[in-house]
Amino acid sequence: MECPKCDKKMDEVTCEDVVIDRCSSCQGIWFDKGEAETLSERWIAEFIDTGDPAVGATHDEQDTVSCPRCNRTMKRFFEIEGQQLQYEQCDEHGMFFDAGEFTLWAENQYL
Repeated sequence: MECPKCDKKMDEVTCEDVVIDRCSSCQGIWFDKGEAETLSERWIAEFIDTGDPAVGATHDEQDTVSCPRCNRTMKRFFEIEGQQLQYEQCDEHGMFFDAGEFTLWAENQYL
């Protein structure tokens, strides 16, 4: 699979018996549908989300991001009061987080 943001190769990473895809270059993370929710505990998020948030933020400027599974344009979501979090979601296939975004998203799932 290629990264939907920088078009580099994505590597498979296994955590808690769930296989996710992390970009070998920008460290963005693709979660198939339901995987992000399964892995949203803080310690897991920090283990998976190894990229530099400053690098991740440089990819926020992209207006259209295609789903790596079906190539359709994903919806962009803005979440978390007081903090910037932009992630992309394909309703059918899953979610993509830039480096640092999944940790922020996971921290706010239990507030």
